[in-house]
Amino acid sequence: MTESAPGDGRRGSWAVTVPTGLAAAGFAAFALVRALGLESGFPLVPVLAYTPYVAAAAVLAVPLAGVLRRWVSLAVLAVAAAVLVAAVVPRAVPFAVTHAGGPALRVMTFNALGGGGRVDEVLALVRDREVDVLALQEATPELLADLSAAGLDDLLPYVVDRSGPGATGSTVHASLPLADAGSLSGPGGFAMPVAALEVPGAEYGGAVEVVSVHVPPPVDPRYTAAWEAELAGLAAPAPEGVRRVLAGDFNATLDHAALRGVLDAGYLDAAAALGGGTVPTWPALGRPLPPVVIDHVLVDPSMGVDGLEVVKVTGSDHRAVLVTVTLPGGR
Repeated sequence: MTESAPGDGRRGSWAVTVPTGLAAAGFAAFALVRALGLESGFPLVPVLAYTPYVAAAAVLAVPLAGVLRRWVSLAVLAVAAAVLVAAVVPRAVPFAVTHAGGPALRVMTFNALGGGGRVDEVLALVRDREVDVLALQEATPELLADLSAAGLDDLLPYVVDRSGPGATGSTVHASLPLADAGSLSGPGGFAMPVAALEVPGAEYGGAVEVVSVHVPPPVDPRYTAAWEAELAGLAAPAPEGVRRVLAGDFNATLDHAALRGVLDAGYLDAAAALGGGTVPTWPALGRPLPPVVIDHVLVDPSMGVDGLEVVKVTGSDHRAVLVTVTLPGGR
């Protein structure tokens, strides 16, 4: 098939054909990597986070190739755009069971950016949204002291505390008694405490574990290796008879094969299930980057999810994510 350019009557103008062909090849390569989960290492891993933007660009490129009458490029672009759109669109279509018939927990996760999140805004969210479980990342001892002084302990009196300096600490707070069930921390050096609780009225005793997730950002080769290892660790099965909730900063989007591996191990992404999987959570401030979805609440598939909110909190570059989780009813 011969490609031709409009306007001047000449066929196969290299000045148009070559750039168009290279663009089509680039989109096709990106689509292939995304479809087959071939990203590995730096910089492919962070680049894949921007798949929704690449998908939109591919869709726009298809008619442009038609206007330029580059038919081979148009065909390649059409296939690449279809692959990328098929990957992105489902997370914007609700499919969740919104209520599983048992007791409900209002879960909130928030990365406080080294303890910088505004205490009064965090407390207002916990109080006004009637939060039952709060997973904090980058929680410093100073932030916890300020939250306690502001009244968090009155609302959520139980805590599994792995707070630490800078970005290293995480905690789980709850209105129900908690037991420290260890940690899923890996080579990245960020705390990921596991808090065990029992939810009255749920089947099989209502045993639940909540993990405050903080996976290292894949910003260089060393961190990317730790990122892959820690996401693989999150895919490990929960103890027998326990339903686990993973809530926090995964530093990964649904376009990363490593995070899809966690879902395949037996989790449901609450935001995607509710049709909100394209609502960005980072960055909320101070970074000249397109916003992406890296903060998630992953739940056991037997749970229902409802009431998704993504809320900006002053002082952090992450938005808080809130979702109502229901357990199957008791028998």
